[in-house]
Amino acid sequence: MTALSTTLSDWLSQSAPAILVTVAEARGSTPREEGAGMLVGRESCAGTVGGGRLEWTAIATARRMLEDGTAAETLDLPLGPATGQCCGGHVVLRLEWADAGTLAALRERERLALAARPTLLLFGAGHVGRAMASAFAPLPLRLLWIDGRAQEFPETILAGVERILTDSPLDPLTSAPAGAGYLVLTHSHALDFEITEAALRRGDAAYVGMIGSATKRAKFERWFRARGREVNVLEGLTCPIGAALTGDKRPEVIAALAAAELLVALARPLTPSPRPPTPVRSVHS
Repeated sequence: MTALSTTLSDWLSQSAPAILVTVAEARGSTPREEGAGMLVGRESCAGTVGGGRLEWTAIATARRMLEDGTAAETLDLPLGPATGQCCGGHVVLRLEWADAGTLAALRERERLALAARPTLLLFGAGHVGRAMASAFAPLPLRLLWIDGRAQEFPETILAGVERILTDSPLDPLTSAPAGAGYLVLTHSHALDFEITEAALRRGDAAYVGMIGSATKRAKFERWFRARGREVNVLEGLTCPIGAALTGDKRPEVIAALAAAELLVALARPLTPSPRPPTPVRSVHS
């Protein structure tokens, strides 16, 4: 999805006027959250404040502003009485004529939102890894895609994806922020086990998922216990990934189900580990 600041920059460079519509307040059940925005031009729009009658009203008001030159306006809309929408909440929209100052403020807002995104480490660039990267790239995540095989990555890396080419996959794992998610689907079961163990032992992951069957999970659990690890942390492992999967093993289907599963996990508040994470050893040791 193209950032609103990018669209606004293009429009301003072409001297195309625009109105920025922002959800200033959202109370109760509403289609979008505070801060959501859209740009309205004379003939096109970008972004969304929720669709339906609410958005139609915003677009109509913005285009009237473009015609009469109104600099700013506020719409106070109880969704049921004012728009006939069944959400039942209350939305306040702020509409302002967009200029260079608006663009600067929008870029800063997007920078802060990007910095606040949760981090997902995706290990493995095989056929399932490529489907995963495509599924996650448009989502509000910082996606780190990790593999040691340069030839497995596509020639063009999708926007929003950071490729990490390394033979030491535990290095980016060790430096990942608290509350990150980990998806492990490398070409090697042994490597999957090493990475998954390290992610679990951190004690601060929002999600640890390893591709495989129930049989692979059982084998990993035996391996984990044989190494003398604390078995209670195994509760934090999702394997197989995609809890709703019912036998469909197409990479795109697995990726879609895993994306939904992981987004739910990342939305939960992080429960701190009762003790500091245990340092992880090198995968080559």
